[in-house]
Amino acid sequence: MPDSVLTPEKAHAYWQRTSKLMWTILGLWFLASFVVHFFATALNTIVIFGFPFGFYMAAQGSLVVFVVLCAWNAIAQNKIDEEFGVAED
Repeated sequence: MPDSVLTPEKAHAYWQRTSKLMWTILGLWFLASFVVHFFATALNTIVIFGFPFGFYMAAQGSLVVFVVLCAWNAIAQNKIDEEFGVAED
């Protein structure tokens, strides 16, 4: 049996891990894109390097979070794929 063919039990475990990663990334994305911006005026009382935190998150911080989330998703999904023997070459 080739490595890329998963038994139903392994396929279910693979989907559970992939789904958990997806929902975690989606939750963090939601926090960075909506929740932080919703409270931007309240966050402006915190000052980092001379800039209000709400302004920083709206202008730069959420973009950095999105790039980090994309990289984390790719690395973590590759590890899951390798663990279950379905990684691409």
